[in-house]
Amino acid sequence: MKRVYLDYNATTSVEPEVLDAMLPYFSAEFGNASSIHTFGQRARAAVETAREQVAALIGARAQEIFFTSGGTESDNHAIFGIVSSSFTSANSSTSARPHIITSLVEHEAVLNACQALAKQGVAVTYLHVDQDGSIDPQDLEAALRKETVLISIMHANNELGTVQPLEEIGRVAKQADVYFHSDAVQSAGKIPIDVNQFQLDLLSLSGHKLYAPKGIGALYVRGSTRLKQLLYGGHHQRGVRPGTENVAGIVGLGKAAEIARHSLANDAKRLSALRDQLEHGLLNRVPHSRINGARAVRTPNTANLVFPGVEGEALLIALDLKGLACSTGAACSSGAVEPSHVLTAIGLPTEEARASLRFSLGRHTTQADIDFALQVIPAGVEQLRQLSPTYQKEAAAKT
Repeated sequence: MKRVYLDYNATTSVEPEVLDAMLPYFSAEFGNASSIHTFGQRARAAVETAREQVAALIGARAQEIFFTSGGTESDNHAIFGIVSSSFTSANSSTSARPHIITSLVEHEAVLNACQALAKQGVAVTYLHVDQDGSIDPQDLEAALRKETVLISIMHANNELGTVQPLEEIGRVAKQADVYFHSDAVQSAGKIPIDVNQFQLDLLSLSGHKLYAPKGIGALYVRGSTRLKQLLYGGHHQRGVRPGTENVAGIVGLGKAAEIARHSLANDAKRLSALRDQLEHGLLNRVPHSRINGARAVRTPNTANLVFPGVEGEALLIALDLKGLACSTGAACSSGAVEPSHVLTAIGLPTEEARASLRFSLGRHTTQADIDFALQVIPAGVEQLRQLSPTYQKEAAAKT
């Protein structure tokens, strides 16, 4: 059976060049990067090269990159680290609770971290978004308080692809002298990132979203940022993130970042053309279908459509049986009973949120893959609609 993968926002395959770069560090180059002998020195050199490669992808300095286990750890370290530091800061002479600002459409790694802090007495403001998933910087400005210590707004949404106006947000944060963090897990390697242009103090990214292995990520921390460490151990990575470095994973992330930096423009152009073709084809072939977030600036690879009259999970399974892999939302939320928090935040009623699917393209997506998707998706939707008396009745009434 032909199989087509359109779920690159969930995870990517490891690029052959990335794997080739990693392999020596599983065998011959097995040294501990903290050891001072030759084996350790070679491992250390590889780690520092990777640090430079990741820094180059986002316009940072190498010494501002700290390797983590992935996006979730990076997000948690940024949020808990800033808030914890604010409790001990010399400037926190007030007894008021620290305050952080985020949005309703963040990844759960951010939302759940904020909820955990709220239970500890930290004040949290969740900004609403418009029907395309974008925040209004004016709402952000209005939400600021004298106790605000952190703004955490994602760069690109994992479900819609909506790109937030980080440059405007950064300007607001800078004027208010508030730390600014962005979860860039879904944007790193897909669209340009410049931490200085965006005036970011912290940024999270994850290897397995940009053709590196799972279990490796990075946190950018601007040099002047007061960030309290979360883990305690040795003096690895200047004590910010202790623990023996995952040298093979770090090398893989560095190589993937280097490849992404050089191929980003061409990949974006090709994928946006294929994504647009997929969207237009589905709108023409599936009656009453709509694009979620259609008017927003989006990452070039992401399409999220609602197919009224079908259950998204049922359609997902039907398409998988035909050989097409896609998603109803974030992979870490698969099996959730509640509809997507992102889709409800943009105003979709529950039944439409549950009737939506995400298609995310990647470096290995071909024209043949899109042609295949345009065959099986309309057929799958029609098959399920035929089994829905409610949809048939509503469709008859409209005609």
